[in-house]
Amino acid sequence: MAGADKFSPPIESRADLIEVMSRGSKPRAEWRIGTEHEKHVFHTNPLRPVTYDGPQGIRALLDGVQAETGWEPFYDGDNPIGLRNDTIGGISLEPGGQFELSGAPQENLHGTADETAEHMRVAKKVAAPLDIHFLGLGVTPLWSVAEIPAMPKSRYGIMKPYMEKVGTLGTSMMFRSCTVQTNLDFSSEADMVKKLRVSVALQPIATALFANSPFVDGKDSGYQSFRSHIWLNTDNARTGMLPFAFEQGFGFEQYADHALDVPMYFVIRNGKYINCAGENFRAFLDGKLPQLPGEKPTIKDWEDHLSTLFPEVRLKQFLEMRGADMGDEASVTALSAFWVGLLYDDISLESAWELVKDWSMEDREMFRREVPKHGLATPYDRTNVYDIAAQAVGIAEAGLVRRGVLNAKGQDETIHLAPLEETIRTSKAPAERWLDLYRGEWGGDLTRIFAAAEM
Repeated sequence: MAGADKFSPPIESRADLIEVMSRGSKPRAEWRIGTEHEKHVFHTNPLRPVTYDGPQGIRALLDGVQAETGWEPFYDGDNPIGLRNDTIGGISLEPGGQFELSGAPQENLHGTADETAEHMRVAKKVAAPLDIHFLGLGVTPLWSVAEIPAMPKSRYGIMKPYMEKVGTLGTSMMFRSCTVQTNLDFSSEADMVKKLRVSVALQPIATALFANSPFVDGKDSGYQSFRSHIWLNTDNARTGMLPFAFEQGFGFEQYADHALDVPMYFVIRNGKYINCAGENFRAFLDGKLPQLPGEKPTIKDWEDHLSTLFPEVRLKQFLEMRGADMGDEASVTALSAFWVGLLYDDISLESAWELVKDWSMEDREMFRREVPKHGLATPYDRTNVYDIAAQAVGIAEAGLVRRGVLNAKGQDETIHLAPLEETIRTSKAPAERWLDLYRGEWGGDLTRIFAAAEM
């Protein structure tokens, strides 16, 4: 297997495919909280996107953060494209320069909040002399895809032309969207199934609560979450609401079968990305991948392939909640608080299942389709998404109370739900508040959001 990862064994059977996911099972005492968030970067003088190179570029930002933290850079060719630390966290770049923190696993939400605060402190300290600023929105409000400089990452050179073939907004996803994501553990296959079903069903509800991308191309997009709308028009083969997960008998094996049918993007050999866009992983298992004739995949190849699936909830060795727009610093922790409260307390998990268990596939697909446009006002039966969201936040809050994890001030984790409590109190998600300013005080001047939404 010339050039393959020498530390990764070859795939010998279907059991190996399943084990990649099932080995994530761990006892409750080892459950952790992983939080990832992406931030747009921009200059103010003049207002413009940030390039990779140059004295005020993204590379200079990475160099400065490295000097400040001691984290180790990693490269694509000769270009640093991120930093790693020794706690399984790090910084990476999205295609349009979006600056992403992949947080280390935290024992509780107070740790999550502290981690994000420290990251932002360092990032802003380094960025200030470079006139680099961070914007907490789900989509860049002004610039087109063509106006945003591309980062020097080989995988994106493969993904971009493929995205242009299979969807209408895939490049918008790559270059001008930002999300916040919560990663949570499971104890067993049965626990994974229940958590995945609850979180898939409620993902559009989270989208409504965190909707924060009403602008695109310098105007009102007509959507509460244009970022979520983008995902409806990206690549239907690898996105969506996983309807098969609600079928009887669903488990790790069925998810593996789904992943096998998702077209490939690439294989990595000798640190280089080999373009396999559109190829079939089943053919790879048979040694019939045209780009690597006769060669069969390793476990690492399968793990890489799993990372190129983009459903609303992604299964790896943990569950990734993928439905929320990026917002301000408090909203980053609020997303994790929402999902921890729902999924890490047995009573709350059961209550959440009661809330969603009677929804049909058509109901779930309707939420996914309509919420990006209508947000909390999306109608359902004799109620609307706002009422469902209020119930879900209440269930999450009760779960966090039962966890009883206190910070140094004696406060439990419910303090991190404050942004959602404000949304429920006002019946307005962040997107609606921005639209009020845009239509009122700002008089249609969208440049003002760069100061208002700066992190």
